Amino acid sequence: MRTQAWGGKLRCLVVGMLLVAGAAQAGQKQVGGVLMPVSLNLKGRTVELAHMELHKQLFFKVYVWSLYMEDRPRSTREAIHSNSVKRLHFRFLRSISKDQLVGSFRDGLEHSPALRHGGPLANHLRIMLASLKDVQKGEDLVITYTPGVGLEVGGDASGGVFIPGKHFADALFSVWLDSHPIFPR
Repeated sequence: MRTQAWGGKLRCLVVGMLLVAGAAQAGQKQVGGVLMPVSLNLKGRTVELAHMELHKQLFFKVYVWSLYMEDRPRSTREAIHSNSVKRLHFRFLRSISKDQLVGSFRDGLEHSPALRHGGPLANHLRIMLASLKDVQKGEDLVITYTPGVGLEVGGDASGGVFIPGKHFADALFSVWLDSHPIFPR
């Protein structure tokens, strides 16, 4: 009789722990083992998780990237040109050297005519790339655009930099979302 009572209490304890764990993850989404909140408060505004994706190179998990937007876009063009708060958040799943990180960004971003060497926004690109640092597993790179202010680059993977205005942010988001489509073409 005592064993049955103990078994019932143990079952209740296990069920209770599962419910608490589920509640702790409520309001979050998981991809590639990374949990990210489905919404954030940035600069007094609420942004929603619009997309989250695991990036692999060969068979190695490299990072999970997330796109947060204040206004839910219906197309890549709308996401790029939206004059609302938006954020790209990268969580690294392996250590990466500064040279690897800079090279990866440079290769991707120089597809934009505006960001190419000598282009009108090339100096902003140099400033952003100079802010990048070696990244350890579990660290973040956070790129946030705020309307009327500009682009902030921060997190563990950057020494932190601010680039005023919207033009560089549009070019960066354009290259990223063209290379990593989240909407049907």
